[in-house]
Amino acid sequence: MKSPAAEKIIVALDVATEKEALALMVLLSGEVGAFKIGLQSYTTTGPGLIRAAFLLGPVFLDLKLHDIPNTVAKAVESAGKLGVKMLTIHLSGGSEMIRAAVAARSNNMLLLGVTVLTSSTDKTLAEIGIAEKTSDHVLRLARLGVANGIDGLVASPHEARMLRDEFGDKIKIVTPGIRPAESDPGDQKRFATPREAIDAGADYLVIGRPVTGTVDPKAAVQRIVEELA
Repeated sequence: MKSPAAEKIIVALDVATEKEALALMVLLSGEVGAFKIGLQSYTTTGPGLIRAAFLLGPVFLDLKLHDIPNTVAKAVESAGKLGVKMLTIHLSGGSEMIRAAVAARSNNMLLLGVTVLTSSTDKTLAEIGIAEKTSDHVLRLARLGVANGIDGLVASPHEARMLRDEFGDKIKIVTPGIRPAESDPGDQKRFATPREAIDAGADYLVIGRPVTGTVDPKAAVQRIVEELA
């Protein structure tokens, strides 16, 4: 039986082949709370990997949907038929798109709103015409999502405490940009350690390369679980 700490860990299957993804899921089945299938894995394998994953653990489908409301609604409906546990949409799509997605989701799916990517900074926002500070823009989008029925939010660990203070237990908070102590942050700009993110109010931690890029992914997960426990 997984510990409560292990249930909080979502491993991102950002690998090059279906064979690698399946091997990771077999290795870590029973060790983590869910597996994240993102754009890289989904583009490579399609829905087949999701179907295979059901035997090994819950699936977080991280496609960050952002399109016209009808298209997003149909995609959410299709994801529900595949049985995914979590699905992401971009809150910058606006209230009509969010409501369409919420209306199309199945009852047991957590629909998560993406605020600002963890690779983005104030400079990134300024480049696309957004004058707000990153934290202010995150809060603006989060309020929009919650007001329109979103189940949870995806935000960096740096904004997790602000969001928890704002919304309490009304929503789930999922934090990417998790880097255990002394690991390489890569392209993440707003990151934190697993313990820092949980202390800030995160419900789930999305962890990729610090697990999948190691020689012994199971040992890497166990070290994170020990840190959290």
